[in-house]
Amino acid sequence: MGIRDPEELEAEGAPAKPPIAAGTAMGPVHLTVADLDRSIGYYEHSVGLSPRARRQGTVSLGTPQRELLVLVEEPGAHPSARHTGLYHFALLLPERADLARWLAHAASDRVPLTGLSDHFVSEAIYLSDPDGHGIEIYWDRPRETWEGQVGERLTTMPLDVDNLMAELSQGERSPFEGLPAATVMGHVHLKVAAIPDTVAFYQDVIGFDLMAALGPHAAFLSAGGYHHHLGANTWESAGAQPPPPGSAALRYATIVLPDEGDLQPIVERARSGGVPIAEEPVGPLLRDPSGNGLVLATA
Repeated sequence: MGIRDPEELEAEGAPAKPPIAAGTAMGPVHLTVADLDRSIGYYEHSVGLSPRARRQGTVSLGTPQRELLVLVEEPGAHPSARHTGLYHFALLLPERADLARWLAHAASDRVPLTGLSDHFVSEAIYLSDPDGHGIEIYWDRPRETWEGQVGERLTTMPLDVDNLMAELSQGERSPFEGLPAATVMGHVHLKVAAIPDTVAFYQDVIGFDLMAALGPHAAFLSAGGYHHHLGANTWESAGAQPPPPGSAALRYATIVLPDEGDLQPIVERARSGGVPIAEEPVGPLLRDPSGNGLVLATA
């Protein structure tokens, strides 16, 4: 299974009081890829996303309801292992049966997987795209079963595949028609150089709440009491630099605030803290201490 997900260890942490809107969520993730046609084929047929719009060198993918992923081609780009950047992005499915259907598709179409895990708060399936970008496809257990317990109980156990597949009726083998329309970007997990600086940035500048921590190795932060919108770890990136030019890497993740009034305080905190801000057409772009890009957008 390669590098272990930090969620595979028991987590501990204490919640803080974030100055960020409870309705904050994650939006589209933008990635560089080496071969756009290869990536489109993978995300459409293996993952189940649909192309939404394409222009020269760029494609937007998602569901009929929303954009979830944007791929930008840089021919010859190399995977960015041992650098900071994306650990995985996580697509959240609305129902447990949806996760079972996706796993049935993966088994039938022989989609290579890198892990299957039960995290107490969720059940998750892991895979990796042709450029080495990590992907998680998951379903959340009802919030009332884990709320207030994330710091103590976020963990990893083997996924009970038989129990999951029992969600499907006997012999159900419907043709795979892609991810459900209500799929959202549930969270983004980053490779970072150091956890203390990362936590300070995401708490003090962005305003996320620290939900759980694995000592100096990983942290999980969120808005509104969610188990995590943002994960960070140093498993393969302690002290590392951002990917060099020419890498197939994270361009930026998107944090979606409910409205402009929720976005501006973050911009002001960033400016007062000396964090550079680039004004992009999609919104202000900041970089965390490890160089990971974040665009602030509104719903």
